[in-house]
Amino acid sequence: MYDSNNIFAKILRGEIPAFKVFEDERTLAFMDVMPQSEGHTLVIPKTDARNFFDIDPDALASLIKATQHVAKAVQQAFQPDGMRIIQFNEPAAGQTVFHIHFHIVPCYEGRTLKGHARDMADKAVLAEHAERIKRALAR
Repeated sequence: MYDSNNIFAKILRGEIPAFKVFEDERTLAFMDVMPQSEGHTLVIPKTDARNFFDIDPDALASLIKATQHVAKAVQQAFQPDGMRIIQFNEPAAGQTVFHIHFHIVPCYEGRTLKGHARDMADKAVLAEHAERIKRALAR
């Protein structure tokens, strides 16, 4: 069941701030405040859906298109050696916010990823990373 008081729903309603990098009529992308690596970005739909199994197929299509669009900008902005695109479903699989979302996680040779949903990042660093991605999207 979808909980309209989850943190992403609150971000969509403007009740909680976020370091936004991309927005269109169906999706929103912003920096993960507990990043696993530099450039870790989240992409969410503007529809109420708990996970992959609940989302309308047309909304999912828009979500995956936005994820690819933003991931290309993250690639350009951070030049990682690789990238993970991750989506979790339910607690047993690692989902911690119950609003469907994709993680864009840049991977760098010789650097271990931080744990999922562990340490808060410095807000100034998140703001700078968001600007880098926005510049890449503007190209």
